[in-house]
Amino acid sequence: MKKTFTFIVVCMLALLANAQEYKTVENIPYHADAGDYAAERCKLDVYYQDGVKDLPVVVWFHGGGLTSGNKQVPEQLQNSKIIVVAVNYRLLPKAELPEVIDDAAAAVAWTFKNISQYGGDTKKIYVSGHSAGGYLTNMIGLDKKWLQKYGI
Repeated sequence: MKKTFTFIVVCMLALLANAQEYKTVENIPYHADAGDYAAERCKLDVYYQDGVKDLPVVVWFHGGGLTSGNKQVPEQLQNSKIIVVAVNYRLLPKAELPEVIDDAAAAVAWTFKNISQYGGDTKKIYVSGHSAGGYLTNMIGLDKKWLQKYGI
């Protein structure tokens, strides 16, 4: 019984020692040159493991019908050995649709240019989102002009 208990404690300590802590850097501006509303809304959070390199990255766009919503790291993506870039973007009707799509492209471009400083692998960047975020993912993924504007 004592050996089993000791074994369990040693295993738990080993797991804790190997666990990497996640950190979040919040409200990083990625598109400040696009006016006051963009300066207010165009911010992203980077959720990453401290001290780990070459992790895959998911750029995550929230839902909300393009008229509401805020950046968040979905629970399903937390603690899953990936970096999550959670993005806010301008909303309709205060912004026009091309501006919103451009925000998505600017956030992805920011990720390509900056994610390595958080341990991300620029060869493993994936773009995804929920509802309106999925729409933005499709728009910048299917029409190359959006990302080409930023050299991506």
